Amino acid sequence: MQHRIIVLGAGYTGAIAAGRIARRLRREDVAITLVNAEPDFVERVRLHQLAAGQDLRPRPLDAMFAGTGVALKLAKVTGVDVDRKLVTVADARGAREELPYDSLVYALGSTGHDQGVPGVAEHAYDVAGRPGALRLRERVARLDAGAPVVVVGAGLTGLEAATELAEARPDLAVALVARGALGDWLSPKGRRHVREVCDRLGITVREHTTVTAVTPDRVTTADGTGIASLATVWTTGFAVHPIARATTLETGDNGQIVVDASMRSVSHPDVYAVGDAALAMGPGDKPLRMSCASGVPGAWQAADALVARLTGTKVPTTAVRYYQQCVSLGRKDGLIQFVTADDRAVDRALTGRLAARYKEAICKGATWGVAHPLLLPARVRPVAPAARRTADPKVDTAA
Repeated sequence: MQHRIIVLGAGYTGAIAAGRIARRLRREDVAITLVNAEPDFVERVRLHQLAAGQDLRPRPLDAMFAGTGVALKLAKVTGVDVDRKLVTVADARGAREELPYDSLVYALGSTGHDQGVPGVAEHAYDVAGRPGALRLRERVARLDAGAPVVVVGAGLTGLEAATELAEARPDLAVALVARGALGDWLSPKGRRHVREVCDRLGITVREHTTVTAVTPDRVTTADGTGIASLATVWTTGFAVHPIARATTLETGDNGQIVVDASMRSVSHPDVYAVGDAALAMGPGDKPLRMSCASGVPGAWQAADALVARLTGTKVPTTAVRYYQQCVSLGRKDGLIQFVTADDRAVDRALTGRLAARYKEAICKGATWGVAHPLLLPARVRPVAPAARRTADPKVDTAA
């Protein structure tokens, strides 16, 4: 009997985990199902480019996973019963189905977070997902020259969105609202470069400013100031998919699934969580932030740990750490801020065109790894007989 593995979500982490598992286990031993609501793989790290009017290469999931042994299920996840080991999904017509599993990889990711600010849900745009980026793209295309655009949030996503829009549409009046100082987490060199790019692109930066309300034509700040905006882009943070919180899985205050060093749920050993859905501790005993920088290595770790437990081999203990923060600042400029293992900026950074090429190489490399799941070498192992149908924590050989 085959061991049934279901992977929920085909973003970077879910797709990588599914492909990595498939190339390490014998096909006759496992049935791997990848569940995703959309038929295409979405390059989330490029959604600011999509919003600014650029076209991204289509990447159909069925073509990417053809011949891999991974079965693609196009459906929306509506519920997970981790005690009965069932996933409930609904297809495009609304037809519901229950999918049983022996091992589950939860990679449903995150969406934009409105922080409870009035008007954000109704009037703001986001680049946290493809639908939001397309909405913003359509809105920006309709704006006349001189129209005000406000990007709220000056973290990595906000910087990329503001600079991409300002470069693609120099006729617009783009403003960037930062709660603190611009780039206050960066090194001095990084901060200087970000400010220089904003100045060059004509971006108005409003520092130490908190937005408290959004309407169709403006944002209001904490001191009552109104800032004109015909397209408000909200990039102040992410919220995880709510399904995990509705289960009996142990979750953190923000709904992330609490996992151990192998990305396995601390409450349900047959469940692994990766990417933005996982509450994993990194160097310095700090939670890993929601990012590809930690999500992709976490997916590698989860896949390798799951394979090891199914095959009765030693579970790897590679720690997830940070090396750099990669920021595109338009198509011809960028910033590579090198960081410590626990994500604190050091006094080393690449800037300009070299940084833009570096970031582009990182993006292409991540997508190549998803799009070619079987091309990387791996040792194929048989699943232990005891794990063919139901994963049993008692057969875990790892300490």
